[in-house]
This record gives sequence, structure tokens and C-alpha cells, in this order.
Amino acid sequence: MSGTVETGTLLALSLCALLTLVNLASLALAARRLGARRGASTFPAGAPVSLVRPVRGIEAFSEEMLSRGFRLDYPAYELIFCVADAGDPIRPLLRRLIAQHPGVPARILVGDERISDNPKLNNCVRGWEAARHDWIVLADSNVLMPPDYLQRLQAAWRPETGLVCSTPVGTRPDGFLAEVECAFLNTLQARWQYAGEALGLGFAQGKSMLWHRPFLEARGGIRALAAEIAEDAAATKLVRRAGRRVHLVESPFEQPLGRRSLGEVWSRQLRWARLRRVTFPLFFAPEIGTGPLLPFGLAGGAAGTLPAALGLCALALAWYGAEYALAVRAGWHRSPRLLLAFLARDALLPAIWAGAWLRSAIVWRGNPMTIRPKPPRRLRAA
Repeated sequence: MSGTVETGTLLALSLCALLTLVNLASLALAARRLGARRGASTFPAGAPVSLVRPVRGIEAFSEEMLSRGFRLDYPAYELIFCVADAGDPIRPLLRRLIAQHPGVPARILVGDERISDNPKLNNCVRGWEAARHDWIVLADSNVLMPPDYLQRLQAAWRPETGLVCSTPVGTRPDGFLAEVECAFLNTLQARWQYAGEALGLGFAQGKSMLWHRPFLEARGGIRALAAEIAEDAAATKLVRRAGRRVHLVESPFEQPLGRRSLGEVWSRQLRWARLRRVTFPLFFAPEIGTGPLLPFGLAGGAAGTLPAALGLCALALAWYGAEYALAVRAGWHRSPRLLLAFLARDALLPAIWAGAWLRSAIVWRGNPMTIRPKPPRRLRAA
């Protein structure tokens, strides 16, 4: 009997050690990739850019985030704001910003095109079609753009590139739950995005997307992104089918968070999890092992000995210590409470993962919808 227990303890510890090694490897890959430029950019220097921003409603940092777009250090670009609803309260703010910056070509387009179940994509269609330039950036309204925003996107363009993106990094959390959101966005999701790209598995992220219009138009245009419920999932698959790659910027752009409630963190993470489960199920399935609490807790219960418990604690310290070190290395948000935020995040992960499999309903920008996998199909060129 004791031999069986010892074997079980050894297996449990071995599994947790393996998960810890995978976790540490992903953190090391992300740390090495962040801030590193891979070769010379092939983006045509100074090429004019159309910056399309879908907007809806007033958010905590709306004025600051939208005004940053007028102060980019770039010689030739235009701003196109897409507003689906003519009565949206964001319009007066946009008109005031445009009047305050007459030197930047900017306009507001009102009304969307219902090409999909994705309200953001629907809101971008008119902006894409009205853009004057062949290089187009689709950027969410809550991206905090630095002065060299366009240059940083362009620096990642290579001969094999089909799309350049940036995942969001949470900043300015106000309260513990916003720090939990940082723990999700930064050292978990952004980390895996950069680790995946380092291995040649770049995934698109809809926050900031730099497209070359002739490339996308030859494959169905912006309407081709309606092939999936999430435009970034459709973009990833389109780029890969074309034999190109999705590349990430050297370091991601900020998304100020402000205050967050538990309901907001839960609903946002559950929505993203359900989208990942539908669009990339084989990559989503192993996510249950991305946090240590569930596997380590089960292993601790199975082992039930003091040496095993001490071994698991040592592995957990290595796990969280390396994650915190990545936040320091990348210059992301960190505080003494961030370690508690890691624990709270990982306590939520199993429930979010299970919830993603159990239902397919999501609420996106106030729009309830059911997401379903779409069969692979060949998109016609426009």
C-alpha cells in the first residue's frame, strides 16, 4: 500500500514539475522576445497611413486615449472615427478634438454595416472603405497611443508579414479587481502571445492591427474577417492560409483600466475564453494547465505528505516568482498586491475554462449573441 502511495506522490509531483517547466519556458520565451527587434523592417519609410478607430460611448479615459491619436509623431496620416449610432455621446467629444487639431486630417463616419455578428467589425467597415491610403491601422478606442505608435507597428513588418498586431497591457489599475485584470492581460495573456510568436505561432489581436490593404483586398477585404465571430481569429486564419505570418510589436501598447468590478472581470474573461474555445479549440483545451492552483491542489490532495506539500510550495514559488520577474523585466504594472492578484486570477481560471465549454452565449458591447463554430470555407477575392 505504501508503495502505491509513493508512486502516486511521485507521479503528482512529476506532473506539477512538468507544468512548472512549461510555464517557466513560456516566461523565458516571452522575456527574450519582448523588446527585441527581429531583423530590419521592410515597411516603406514614411508611407501614409489611415488610422481607423471604432468608438462607442464614453469610457473612463476616453478623452486622453482619443486625443493621443492627434499627437502622433508621423508625417502623413489620417484619422477616421467610426460611430455606429448617431446619438452616441462620444460624438461631441470627437468633434471638439477634431476642431482642436486642425492640422490632422480627421473625420467621423456614422452608421455601421451589418456584415457579421461582431459589432466592432460592423463598425469598422465604412472606415476601411473610406480610407485614403493603402496602409491601414484598425485600433480600438481604449488603446493609449504613444507618439511613435505607427513607427512601432511598422518596425515589425517583414517580407513574410501579413499582419502586425499588439496585445493590450493593462495599466493604471484602480483597486484590487483591476489588478486581477492586469494579471490576466499582462503576465498571462500577453506572455503567451509573445511566447507563441517566438515559436512561429503568432496570433492576431484586435486591439491594434496594421494591414496592407492590397493584401487583404485580394482575399475578400475587410468583409472576409466576418468568417469568424472574432475578427482577430479570422485574421489569424486568413494570414496563415496566405502563407504569411502574424507579427507582434516589440513591446505592447497600454490599456488604462481604472476601476473594475468582479462582474466586469468575470464577464470579459469568460467572453474571451468562449471566443478562443470556438475559434481555436485545440489551443484552448490546454489552458486549464496555465494556472497552478487546480493541478497543484489536486496533486497535493493525492499526495497527502509533508515532503510533497513542501515540494509543491517550492514549485509554486518558482512559478509566481518568475511571473512577477517578467512584469519587472517588461516594465509592466507590479505591486505587492499583484502576487495576490495572481492567486485570485488562478482561482477563477478553472471556472472560466469550464464555463467556456458549457455555453456559447456571450454579451458583447451590450449585444447578446450565440457563437458557433463556422465550417472552413474558401473566401472569394473581392
